[in-house]
Amino acid sequence: MATATHETERKYDLDDLDPGAPLPALGSVPGVRAETGGEVHALDAVYYDTTDLRLASSRATLRRRTGGEDAGWHLKLPVGGDTREELWLPLGETPEGETGSAAVPEEFVRLLAARTRGAALVPVVRLRTRRTTRLLRDAEGRALAEIADDAVRAERLDGGGEAREGAEVSWREAEAELTGTGTTALLDGVEERLREAGILRAEGPSKLVRALTETGTPPPPLAPGAARDTAGGHLLRYLRAQYLAFLDREAGVRRDRPDSVHKARVALRRTRSALRSHRALLDRARVDALRAELKWLAGELGTDRDREVLEERLRGQLADVEGPLLLGPAEARLTTWAVRAGDTSRAAALAALDDPRCRALLDDWANLLAAPPLRPAAVRPAPRHFRKAVKKERRRSRKLLARALALPHGPARDVALHEARKKTKRLRYAAESARPVLGKPAKRLTREAKALTSLLGDHHDGVEARAVLLRIAARAQTSGEPGFTWGLLYGREEGRARETEREVERLRAGE
Repeated sequence: MATATHETERKYDLDDLDPGAPLPALGSVPGVRAETGGEVHALDAVYYDTTDLRLASSRATLRRRTGGEDAGWHLKLPVGGDTREELWLPLGETPEGETGSAAVPEEFVRLLAARTRGAALVPVVRLRTRRTTRLLRDAEGRALAEIADDAVRAERLDGGGEAREGAEVSWREAEAELTGTGTTALLDGVEERLREAGILRAEGPSKLVRALTETGTPPPPLAPGAARDTAGGHLLRYLRAQYLAFLDREAGVRRDRPDSVHKARVALRRTRSALRSHRALLDRARVDALRAELKWLAGELGTDRDREVLEERLRGQLADVEGPLLLGPAEARLTTWAVRAGDTSRAAALAALDDPRCRALLDDWANLLAAPPLRPAAVRPAPRHFRKAVKKERRRSRKLLARALALPHGPARDVALHEARKKTKRLRYAAESARPVLGKPAKRLTREAKALTSLLGDHHDGVEARAVLLRIAARAQTSGEPGFTWGLLYGREEGRARETEREVERLRAGE
């Protein structure tokens, strides 16, 4: 299994620095008391991607590197800002002189499946770097950051590991990477000192992207789309952000990372909601077909997420039961249910991600971004379109909520409130997508819709919890265990549901 670490680093362009000139001293940066090192490393890295650069386009990098202290396979995935998660695997049995022909580890192939969508990973760039490193240390001698001065020579490869003739470029850059107890404030101090010396942040996000760009073929944009100030252009940027968010979280789902299923589903739901709210901008046949597949995948992943939510809710309820009222092996019984449900739901989630249907969905999603089927309305000014779309979703949400609250307590009302929740969530996503265009009114509506969907979500979770409690109670009874505690929890869930409904009514009355 790969070793995972987070790296936070910033890159700086040194091409304008005199050849051979050293980096400025950084010992005066606040928090730094000493600079040590000056070690030189020879690094040789081959970067892998698909022939159409799907990894680089989705902000992921995969390389096999020899030399230095961390020789091996490196997979880097975005986290946010200057931070990426780096996964490391050992080199394996491929000799160092044959990096161009090495087979990508299967673990990384699986983690990149959503990005590659079945395309082969082949060598695309070779970077040979002469790296000189220094460490910035605090008063106690602890390492805060590593400063690397890199002289880079890049060769474009033909996919089989051979260099393309004439496709070679060289440059010099610096990296400042946090280590140990270093903070982003330290990086800010380093950046200020470098700026004073005329050294600025590099324009590109990575050595790979610079190498690809300067050797003739930069990573293609995911959503070239329409003009930025049009409704279509703004929608495509939002859809691109959700696509990238899903790719990032899909790898987390495969690794069973906390909250990855939830965030992957959010990206799916936001995309599906945006395609529905803004149907006037895109070809409806294409959009409706994609929406149906997004709904399928969100449902497949939802089993695992719903189980997580219910387990947390029921454990919390059980912990609140007073000692004399906790009869029988209730905690063990709940654990048995959770383990059985968890094994089944996780297997279902992974099976869905490996299903050819999922790959076809991702192909359609990527193709929609690459060649968006925009309708004439997409050239309208963004504020005009988004204001109209948000108002329409607000009317639908209010109508369904009023209809649900008019029903008497019972299963029919529960179902109606769940439908109102889905429409209110669509309103929330529509307002959220409109915030860069409409500003404060959209921000306020997003906040209001979020509060309402939270209440309605709690109500729906209660409905699901009561159904699970009935099943657990039935199993307990079959085993001769007392059912009193499960009945107590059922009653408390009913009381909580009534209070939630009253809170929804109060919130609606205050609109």
